[in-house]
Amino acid sequence: MSPLKVDIVTAEKVVYSEEADIIIAPGTEGQLGILPHHLPLMTSLEPGELIMRREGTEYSLVIAGGFMEVRPDRVIVLADAAERADEIDLARAEAAKQKARERISHQEAGVDISIAEAALRRALARIRVAEKRRHRTGTY
Repeated sequence: MSPLKVDIVTAEKVVYSEEADIIIAPGTEGQLGILPHHLPLMTSLEPGELIMRREGTEYSLVIAGGFMEVRPDRVIVLADAAERADEIDLARAEAAKQKARERISHQEAGVDISIAEAALRRALARIRVAEKRRHRTGTY
């Protein structure tokens, strides 16, 4: 089976542009598995881990949400933010989680709770991917 061309793009840069045999993405309704020759699809993505597998090697990224367009031979992810698993600063992610939890629990005037909750979801996704990467081999 011919592989998919995968492009993962943020407003700042192209984060990933390679081929993959399968993509597993964090959709708003759950995980989405995309194989070559998938029917066309456009969907929104939640913060979480985006996995690409190619010839037995797995590549992980954490995304902060966005959109995914699927064509039979190509997948384009327009991510709000994306970070390779090996680039995640775990201490910084833990600090962001703590700060978001404090903002949610204190509910100070002028603090938008929905923004704090989104920040918490992003921090938790980064932590989950970084910790998962520590226990796997053949990833980045």
